[in-house]
Order: sequence, then C-alpha cells, then structure tokens
Amino acid sequence: MSLRRLFLLGCVVSLSFVAGLVLTGRLRSADQAEAHPAAGAQAGAPSRRSDPVRTAPPAVAAAPGPDFTGVAAQTIKAVTNISSLQYVERQQSPFANDPFFQYFFGDSDMLGEPNRRALSLGSGVIVSPDGYVLTNNHVVGQQGRGSQVTVVLADKREVRAHVVGADDWTDIALLKVDLTGLPVIPWGDSSKLKVAEWVLAIGNPFQLSQTVTLGIVSALGRANIGAATYEDFIQTDAAINPGNSGGALINARGELVGINTAIYSESGGYQGIGFAVPSNLARRVMDDLIRYGQVRRGSIGAMDVTALTSQLADQLGVPNERGALVARMSRAGAAYQAGIRPGDVIIAFNGASVEDASHFLRLLADAPIGKAARLTLLRGGRRVEVDVVVEQSQRRVRRG
Repeated sequence: MSLRRLFLLGCVVSLSFVAGLVLTGRLRSADQAEAHPAAGAQAGAPSRRSDPVRTAPPAVAAAPGPDFTGVAAQTIKAVTNISSLQYVERQQSPFANDPFFQYFFGDSDMLGEPNRRALSLGSGVIVSPDGYVLTNNHVVGQQGRGSQVTVVLADKREVRAHVVGADDWTDIALLKVDLTGLPVIPWGDSSKLKVAEWVLAIGNPFQLSQTVTLGIVSALGRANIGAATYEDFIQTDAAINPGNSGGALINARGELVGINTAIYSESGGYQGIGFAVPSNLARRVMDDLIRYGQVRRGSIGAMDVTALTSQLADQLGVPNERGALVARMSRAGAAYQAGIRPGDVIIAFNGASVEDASHFLRLLADAPIGKAARLTLLRGGRRVEVDVVVEQSQRRVRRG
C-alpha cells in the first residue's frame, strides 16, 4: 500500500508541475503579445508573430477650381454681337460716256466694278446704361454711304447703332444705340493687373453667341506685334477666336479690364495667344471720342522713327539697341525747329527711358498738349538734350 500511495502522490505532483508550466507559458505569451506590438509600433517595425492590420488612407478630396459662375452670369448680359455692313462704291469706267462704247455695250457695267458689299462680324461691350458700346475699329470697318451697324443684345433684340467715332491707332470704336437701362460691366483698373491673374474672355467666336472662356494674364505691355499703331496689349491664354474681337476681358471681380482685339495664330484659330486693349486705354479713347469726336494725342511734327538693330547701333556708336532712331522728318515740324535731326537716337522722354520706337510713340501720344517735353538724344556718341513743345497730333508721326 505504501508503494502505491507513493506512486500516486508522485503522479499528482508531476501533473501539478506540468499544469503550472503550461499556465505560466500561456500567461507569459499573453504578456508578450500585448507588449511587443506597442514596442514595434514605436520602433516602426511590425510584429513578427502576425501581419499588422493595414487600413487604406483616407481619400483626399481634389482642390476645387475657381468658381466664376456668378461673374459670368452678371457680365455676359452686357456683351453684344455686332455686324457691320459696308458698301464699297464701284469705280466708273472712263469709257462710260463714250457713244461708241455705249452703242456696243449699252448701259451695262462690263467696264466698271460692281458695288461690293463687305460684312464684318464681332463682339461689343456695353459700357453705359444709356447705350454706349465699345468694340474694335476693324469690326466696324470703313463706314460710307449705305453702311450700317447692327447690335444684337443678349436678350436677342437687334438695334441699329450709330458710330460715334473710331480710332485706328488703338483699333477701338465707339457705338451708340438708342436704348436706356441696359446692363453694363463695371470698369476695372487695368494698371493693377498681374501676370498669372485669372481672366475671362466673353464674346461671339464663330457667331457662337455669349461664349465664355477662362485663362490667365500671360503678359502685360505687349508691343511691336503689328496689330495697331499704339500698342500696349494685355496678353492672355483665354481662348480668343475670330468673332471675339471687341468682346470683354473680365477679371475675377467681374470688372472690365480689356477689349479683346487680336490673336496670334498660324492656323487662323486659337493657339493660346490673344491680345486685349487695356481698359484704362480704351476708356480714355472713349472719353475723347465722346468729347472731341477724335482722340487727342501729342505730336512734335511729321517724323518717322524706327527701331534700332545691332548693325545700326554699331554704325551710330550707340552702346545698345534701346531707343528710337529718327529716320526722316519735316523741316517745318516742331522737332526739327527744336534741333532734332535724322540719325539722332531718342533715349529718354521727360526723364523716362525709351525702349524702342513703339514706346516713344506711346510716351509722345500721352504727353500733355501745349507743354514742353525734354528729349534726350544720342548724336555721334554725345548726349544732347532738347526741349520741344508738344502739339496736337495730326497723325503724322509714324513708326518704321
């Protein structure tokens, strides 16, 4: 009996010992399972016992683009469609009154050119509630006997327009319709525009009325592109196509900052380079046309100025290509009387540096009429300063 009891007692002790080991192992494993993942998370390493649960990162919402729906809804009402019909009178044959030719040809127009009809289409911007409309001079065209201009409003009304005046220097024309209470676009200050600022172009490209395109200001003060005599354009990549001429260039505040005028294109369509007359210039032209019937500009007499090339600069002893070269001039003009001569290079006007011939024309055109202007010249390598009284332009100063 004693041996059997001893054997049973030993079995009980052994089982108790094994159970304790199992329980201790489970507890230790549980402790390790709770501690190591936290330590691994701090160290940036995943647990070796199992793959961590991976969750998808939260979706990032795309940044919304600029919303110009309100601006477009307000300004589109003041943009019009313009059609201009011009008649070009025929040139009568020198034999029209000859009895011999009348016998053979009668009163037919075989020896004369028939009357030609030209139709130009474009856009316009209503700038006053009482019916003043700005557009481009090339949209209006040459007005003569039988010519007529029609303005189609946003509400589809068609109204005959009177041409108040046109300025070929800036390619701006002013129309007047006999209506009141019209929607207008408020004037913006184009001198405050910045490159990469958002702008909208509104017009009637390809006769698709009330078309809005969006872009940015690509550059400011563009000149020497051959679109006008007085060039100080806003360049934009907002889509401008044939028919947009005379339409509105609008900033993000819904203000008129330009009159769309020209495009640079090798295909005749949109290529991302459009030009607009700044609103400050267009407004000045409009005010002069209303007040004087023409645009008052400064002049110093009949004179042709041209840009300097590197070859001309070397021949004249000019250090660089900046300035306006006097090519030809009238002896009766104020410039000649003041001492300016052909071959002189104008490098400053009233203290402002002259970049090129186009820049000089702008400075001169904007100079106060009746006051003396000081011009700084380079002549034979020497600096010469002359004072000349600015007169009202008779459009006789030309850029070569």
